[in-house]
Amino acid sequence: MKGRIHSVESMGLVDGPGIRTVVFLQGCGLRCQYCHNPDTWECGAVAAKEMTPEELVAKLRRFKSYYGATGGVTFSGGEPLLQPEFLAQALELCQKEGIHTCLDTAGCGLGDYERILSHTDLVLLDIKHYTPQGFQAVTGRDTGEWRAFLSQLQAQEVPLWIRHVVVPGLTDGDEHLQGLLDFVSTLRHVRRVELLPYHTLGVHKYHTLGYPYPLEGVEPLAKDALAGWQEKFDRAFPHIL
Repeated sequence: MKGRIHSVESMGLVDGPGIRTVVFLQGCGLRCQYCHNPDTWECGAVAAKEMTPEELVAKLRRFKSYYGATGGVTFSGGEPLLQPEFLAQALELCQKEGIHTCLDTAGCGLGDYERILSHTDLVLLDIKHYTPQGFQAVTGRDTGEWRAFLSQLQAQEVPLWIRHVVVPGLTDGDEHLQGLLDFVSTLRHVRRVELLPYHTLGVHKYHTLGYPYPLEGVEPLAKDALAGWQEKFDRAFPHIL
């Protein structure tokens, strides 16, 4: 069993607690309007590197001394759930090595979620939108698979960080953010919520790949524009590692 890996970031500081190695897996079935990594979409991309779980974890082991008490490895993408067998094996091997495991996901994969989550210490769940209509508009997909993942996630009581990208004219405004707060309040085991301001750092990749950029002309959102709402979410969900 080999996984297809887009890239590995050795000293990540924003994808989970502490210092982390971030493993970006190749492939994603969503087509989010604001995606900044379109180069991770195609599972068969020739630039992807193939590795067995054992080879990957041998590489991760070399960084273990940097992780300290709170760091570890985060599997991201693309969408890591599109490679469930490889992901499950890699997560299990990481835990056997005493490495904290984190899964950064939009929750839309190929199933076998129970096994994957049984070896996951923390999930960073990207909530694209909390309504079926909004989810379809943002991603081009329905919410069926995402709902299935969320149900299994709640059943296994895995600690949860929520992320939500705030895009002008798409996922912004007081009504929308209040709806998000109301929805997240129905979930259990939420340790924090991060509102991520829309940026355009990945637009050049669309041009390089020859893809049209869906949000051409939409200006980036200043981080301080979300300060008031981020404070509301922080009060509702105090940060817990």
